[in-house]
Amino acid sequence: MLRDKMLALICELNDLIAERAELIECIAIALLALLNLFILGDTGQAKSYALNQFRKRITGAIQFERLLSKQTDEESLFGRIDLSTMIPGNADEKVLEGDSYYQELLCQLRDLTTNNPDDMDNLDTILKKLEFRRKASYMLHGNKPKLNTMGYIPEAHIVFLDELFKCNDGVLNSLLTVSNERKFTNEGEIMNIPAISFMGASNEIPNFSNPDDRALRHLFDRFHIKVVTQYIQNRESRQRMLSRKQHGQAEQISSTITLEELYAMQREVASVTIPDDINELADDILCELRKLEIHISDRKFIEYGPLVQAKAWLNGRNVVQEADLDVLKFYFWTKPEEIPVIQQVLDKLCVNPLQEELNEILSMADEISQGFNASIAANPRNSTKAMNKLRGELKRLYHTLNGMNADTSDPEDKAAISKTMDDIEDISREAHEESGFTYEPLSKLYNF
Repeated sequence: MLRDKMLALICELNDLIAERAELIECIAIALLALLNLFILGDTGQAKSYALNQFRKRITGAIQFERLLSKQTDEESLFGRIDLSTMIPGNADEKVLEGDSYYQELLCQLRDLTTNNPDDMDNLDTILKKLEFRRKASYMLHGNKPKLNTMGYIPEAHIVFLDELFKCNDGVLNSLLTVSNERKFTNEGEIMNIPAISFMGASNEIPNFSNPDDRALRHLFDRFHIKVVTQYIQNRESRQRMLSRKQHGQAEQISSTITLEELYAMQREVASVTIPDDINELADDILCELRKLEIHISDRKFIEYGPLVQAKAWLNGRNVVQEADLDVLKFYFWTKPEEIPVIQQVLDKLCVNPLQEELNEILSMADEISQGFNASIAANPRNSTKAMNKLRGELKRLYHTLNGMNADTSDPEDKAAISKTMDDIEDISREAHEESGFTYEPLSKLYNF
């Protein structure tokens, strides 16, 4: 399955790069949903490393990467003038590519130079025909100076721009259009570009209220998903990375996907259903956040769909559920300090009520088991009485779960209830085995 291949890739990168699970998942979601990604973090936090390792595992994908500065010009991003297009009489190469007769002559030329290079008469004839055809094409179609975009943004599938906010005004205006519309104007000719995602990184977010930085707000808004990275927090993780570096352990690439497979994944993601009740819940989240003075535009809200579709797809679902909306914590914030507030609202509104109830039942079963163990330890002679009490209380919980299972027709709800029933069976079995009582399943013991 395509999803399994993506999950295997994500798992491999999580093993390779410590404490970057959120970033790696966000890269995957950006590529699956054709969204742009912004990474906020200090230098040396493996931001570009994570992205490059991800890209290495997508065979056929071209990445363009550039560290921006005020001196970065448009030519270094989009390509430089192709000098051949400025030669008088030189035909447009794109026109010649579509000229079947010209292409046939090229095939003849290649065949002749390979198999019979001494046949000068025929070689001269073909060259003259090619030259004549080029001149005729120029007279009919003319030619205009064009940028050679090979190796630049217009030819890339993934674009990574480090120090995003260091760009100058000229570059800024070009990036606004190309990152939003996926179109590039090459000397007057509009061309679609293959970019799947623009990814930017910075160690700070400008003060957009500052007049000099106000225009950068528009660029920031072009990046749909935003993730914050930190230095490695766990000592064990740091030591593992340190050991790998000092022992020169090679990076193993065992999980890959092709560019064509990524396109197929994108089609599957786009087919994930967003039910009306999920849209209503998303609207509730929007209203709650606006009450807390977190600014979210109508346009941003209306465009949230692809993000949760990708999250649901990664979770193995073809219909978005409440839990998938948790990914909005990477979408709705503008200032990093808003993230905890957004997370609280999502926790409040998106927790599955059924799962919360099941967790409470399981917690009660654990307390019953602990009470049983404490009673046996305090007075072993009352073990039979304690066991009867344990069985009775677990029977009551099992009855409750059985009734919940009968009241729902949702397969996922039934699976969650069934798992909780199995967990309570495990608690009952463990209590019987540790105390020496003969164990029988609750379902059999109480004739459910």
